[in-house]
Amino acid sequence: MSAPNKSYDPVEVEALKPENIERMRDEALAAFAAADSLEALQEAKTAHAGGASPLALANREIGALPPQAKAEAGKRVGQARGAVNKALAVRQAELEAERDARVLVEESVDVTLPYDRVPAGARHPLTTMMERVADVFVSMGYEIAEGPEVEAEWFNFDALNFGPDHPARQMQDTFFVEGPQGPGTTDGESGVVLRTHTSPVQARALLDREPPVYVVCPGRVYRTDELDATHTPVFHQIELLAVDEGLTMADLKGTLDHMVQALFGADMKTRLRPNFFPFTEPSAEMDMLCYVCKGESIGNPDRPCRTCSSEGWIELGGCGMVNPRVLTACGVDPEKYSGFAFGFGIERMLMFRHNVEDMRDMVEGDVRFTRPFGMEI
Repeated sequence: MSAPNKSYDPVEVEALKPENIERMRDEALAAFAAADSLEALQEAKTAHAGGASPLALANREIGALPPQAKAEAGKRVGQARGAVNKALAVRQAELEAERDARVLVEESVDVTLPYDRVPAGARHPLTTMMERVADVFVSMGYEIAEGPEVEAEWFNFDALNFGPDHPARQMQDTFFVEGPQGPGTTDGESGVVLRTHTSPVQARALLDREPPVYVVCPGRVYRTDELDATHTPVFHQIELLAVDEGLTMADLKGTLDHMVQALFGADMKTRLRPNFFPFTEPSAEMDMLCYVCKGESIGNPDRPCRTCSSEGWIELGGCGMVNPRVLTACGVDPEKYSGFAFGFGIERMLMFRHNVEDMRDMVEGDVRFTRPFGMEI
């Protein structure tokens, strides 16, 4: 057997010559050092360390070498590729550090700036006013009572002593949902209306409770008024009902005085003027002392008052002793019990308290109107 033939001339591959390997390595290192961004470094990586880079192609040529030449060529190419990968990692770490430092400066957040650059919302002043008035009476021991806004005509009119021919029961004053002869009704049955006042809640309270009854009834009501500076077809009322033994007009007057003083100041006064309401007898209009001039504009041309037209008093609402017919209709003995009631519009109260000149501002939903009232609770 003959011995292995070890005498041969190594195959010379141009790409694997030491000087070419060094040149490829140096070009890669220079490209990485010249990259001034991560994007540029990525391009340099593809060109000098990717699968089609000169060193990668040279590495493939190792297979064409004789066995004894492969080890030396592989070592030379491996060292060059190792230096290239190390330089790539170092440069990438440097560029990432520069990017992070730049982002901290360019995208920094100044935590000392005001945090509420988006304005907060606000509760509607009508809601606040209605709750404030109700709280005055709750603190006196009254109970909040509520009822439906779509109401039976009997509760809205008949139980409150409104006769069949009363003008308020006509369509020019009331929104009728269903008439007495509507579908599913028979002769003599009640129609259905959008309640014109919160007084039906008083009737329901008397039917649901045994005297003594002390309730306050806030809510939304509807009337066929045109929307203008002083009228709106949808508005809010709050009414009070007290039924007990021995109640008189003096109790009503004292309650009204307390309410006005709680809302407008301890020096405010009220007065009662005779009037007529179907559900109270006797009935009165309640006026309060003008909160602007305190009555000093009366007969004083040198100090006219726009709020009260120099009359010294502002009309606030209607009141009176509960009509015995209403008590009877609600199952209460008028020989044993008496009661008083009064009611007024929340919009009118808001206009008085905050000098709102146009009622349309309350219903248009403009935040420029509600925001000045804030989030008062």
